[in-house]
Amino acid sequence: MARINSEKEPLSVSQVTAMIRARLEEEFPRVHIEGEISNWRPAASGHVYFALKDEGALLGAVMWKSTRLRLQDEFQDGDRVKARGAISVYDRRGQYQLIVDSLKPAGEGVLWKKFEELKLKLEAEGLFDPSRKREIPALPMSVGVVTSPTGAAIRDVLSILSRRAPGLPVYIWPARVQGEGAAREIANGVRKLAESGLVDVLVTGRGGGSLEDLWEFNDETLARTIAASPVPVISAVGHETDFTICDFVADLRAPTPSAAAELVSRDRIQLRSQVADSLRRLDRTIESWLQSLRRQLDGTMDSHALRQPEMRLREAQQRTDDALRRLDLAVTDGITTARHRTQAATAALQGHNPDLILQKGYAIVTDASSDRVLSRSKGVRSGRQIRTRFVDGAVRSIVTDDDPDLFEGGMD
Repeated sequence: MARINSEKEPLSVSQVTAMIRARLEEEFPRVHIEGEISNWRPAASGHVYFALKDEGALLGAVMWKSTRLRLQDEFQDGDRVKARGAISVYDRRGQYQLIVDSLKPAGEGVLWKKFEELKLKLEAEGLFDPSRKREIPALPMSVGVVTSPTGAAIRDVLSILSRRAPGLPVYIWPARVQGEGAAREIANGVRKLAESGLVDVLVTGRGGGSLEDLWEFNDETLARTIAASPVPVISAVGHETDFTICDFVADLRAPTPSAAAELVSRDRIQLRSQVADSLRRLDRTIESWLQSLRRQLDGTMDSHALRQPEMRLREAQQRTDDALRRLDLAVTDGITTARHRTQAATAALQGHNPDLILQKGYAIVTDASSDRVLSRSKGVRSGRQIRTRFVDGAVRSIVTDDDPDLFEGGMD
């Protein structure tokens, strides 16, 4: 192949690019490549743009809609595939790429396999359990952000916070978010800000990208640091469809850094409007309550009792006097009844008084030895000593005859 020499007459960029494309298409009209899919991006046109990679290099690829419609498998980032096609150049970017006309699975991608293994490990330990995650403060007094200080993510976060929550303190810990060692920097920032006591909530993340671009957010040490943080952490890595280990272990996952900024900064203007509405409703409630109390007071003041208080007082005194009179009568009647009952009981007792009975001419006979009263003559034998009590004294006698019709004795 002849060597191109443009020393005499300069070539345009388009000419050089066209010559390179011609050489590549001539040298690589048909290639068979095995690699791992990265950054798989279906377009609205039906075409698919992605890259094939291995441990040492990355090759851009495109698959036209007509080829995609013939595919029998679905693909995603991390899939290991075998691709066939031709090498060409995309003129506008000056980028060589593989025009894919055949794509088949070739096995599980290395990075994707590592991702799944770590996910299963941490999930088994309970680091993804919703019960261990904490609520994000509704109105944090300060926010910490761990991300690249020069990336689009921090610009978006600061823009939204300044608009929605002007004056809210934001503490930024600069850290790389891509490449080897970035996970250590992010973990250090999360730990330092959380332990500082300066922030109520933490946000860490970056914009979207391919699996390898986001790979540092799949680091085990970083995941454990987020789980152990004493401050709630929001993971905001990538776009809607991108998930990392940090997303699963964080207290809350936001699809983008911008979304995370909105979550930690309720719109102060909207909040002030809500507070004003609440105050107006409270004023109406208090006014209605006061009006009700006024109506009740007016009704009480117009009542008969308050219009003639002296008369009501005299009526109450009269009722009291009547009650006292009834009480006095009841007490007097009770005392009289009790006295009569006492007199009757006394008279009944007097009727059983032995002295009164003796005064009527009766006598009480007892056994002289046992002082037992002898109420019958039966059983009293001759020679037995008896004692006879009269109203004015007593005599001791000896029974000389047990005939009931006879009685003889002598005086003590």
